[in-house]
Amino acid sequence: MQNDHVLSESNLEGQVDGSTAKPLTTIDHYDGWATDPKNPQLWTRRRKIATISLVSSIGFVCTMGSSIYAPGREQVAAELGLSDEASVLPITFYNAGMGLGPLIASPLSESLGRRAVYLVVLPLFSLFVLGSALAHNLVTLIVCRFLAGVFASPGVAIAAATISDLYTPAERAIPLIIYYTTPTLGALFGPLIGGFVVSHKSWRWTAWTTLFFAGPVFLPMLFTRESYKKVLLPRRDTTPRTSWHQAVQHFLTHHLLRPLHMLVTEPIVSFLCLYMSFQFGLLYAFVVSSPKIYSEVYNFSPTSQALTFIGLIIGVLLASLFLILLELFYYRSHALQTPQPESRLHGAMVGSVCLPLGLLLFATLVRPNVPFIIPIIAQTLTMFASLSIYIPSGSYLLASYGATWGASASGANSFLRYALAASFPLFTDRMLAGLGPLRAEIIWAALAALMAGIPWAMRRWGPALRARSKYVVDE
Repeated sequence: MQNDHVLSESNLEGQVDGSTAKPLTTIDHYDGWATDPKNPQLWTRRRKIATISLVSSIGFVCTMGSSIYAPGREQVAAELGLSDEASVLPITFYNAGMGLGPLIASPLSESLGRRAVYLVVLPLFSLFVLGSALAHNLVTLIVCRFLAGVFASPGVAIAAATISDLYTPAERAIPLIIYYTTPTLGALFGPLIGGFVVSHKSWRWTAWTTLFFAGPVFLPMLFTRESYKKVLLPRRDTTPRTSWHQAVQHFLTHHLLRPLHMLVTEPIVSFLCLYMSFQFGLLYAFVVSSPKIYSEVYNFSPTSQALTFIGLIIGVLLASLFLILLELFYYRSHALQTPQPESRLHGAMVGSVCLPLGLLLFATLVRPNVPFIIPIIAQTLTMFASLSIYIPSGSYLLASYGATWGASASGANSFLRYALAASFPLFTDRMLAGLGPLRAEIIWAALAALMAGIPWAMRRWGPALRARSKYVVDE
């Protein structure tokens, strides 16, 4: 569930107040690019599919590394002498690292290229996963997991930009839906795989298993081609090179200050990022809480607890299918009518109704006298709703702010998303212990119901909010 890059080639940058500045180095007006043999949009269909499969698999492994640890928490607590709250910290710090990594990797990918960043960060990710497998105290485990998250994050963040390099804006919607599905699947397959691992091996094997997945996925990157236009055609760039001072100013403004400014001052960004981040936080709340709930209510073994994640996985797959069908049979049939950005919110509007319903059903039906399959179906509905909200909302942000400010809107979303993903696991256990599954899940359902009106409000008042925005430009 990871949208950290604007899908555009524009490099127009302004100050934090939204004023326009001179563009940085650009080759956007090179007329021969459409027929240049280096253009990745001219690659064969087979090569494009292979590239999408590779970067999606990398995103899968990187997010799986976050959650595969969760089923081994009890073993970690017993071996290292930790409380339940302390055993959650390696998940929290991994997600914190996932939030920080793109701040460095994103600008590097724009100067060095996508492939170079992959080739640097992926071995480092593997190295720190290895360190977590060998850790013998909490500090070492946290540090290694944090740094593994830092170096995993570019594998998620840059993938969307890589896919956008391969397709025109009219062609990239379905490949991106497929891609955004795979990191979410990785986060859900992690506990499923980890549950089986800790049932037969120790918690350390969750890290070894991540490495076993990483090798076959990362090695093919050595044989891939660069896809970023500005790196492929450096000699055609006739504009002056930027100084270190300009580069630092660009980094601070574009990747740090402006996203935070937009998060505070832009209602579209503020409300949608809060809503999208809530979905992401719920995902990790499920990762932490579901095994414990099914253990206490149904006396499930670790293996059976792991199998409950199949319902969440099915929900993600159904949401992906729903969004692809929506793209094929609605958006493309209206392509010639130049729809407003608000038309991208239809999927989120459906999801906003289903999310509180799924959470409420789970809260009221997870009890010993109800067959376990019923709350699993409720979780399926919940995850269907979550992804149906997340992907269309991200598309709406990019459609609203365009190539010029879309990256900053996505950066604001990334910052808040990983902040909640890091914090939700910390208090989920306390909520369950203090309130019980029924009351805890009803609170989640109430929050989801309170926020359900956000996509509907954007559909109604989005044009007026965009008209008043400093950042929305005509492109």
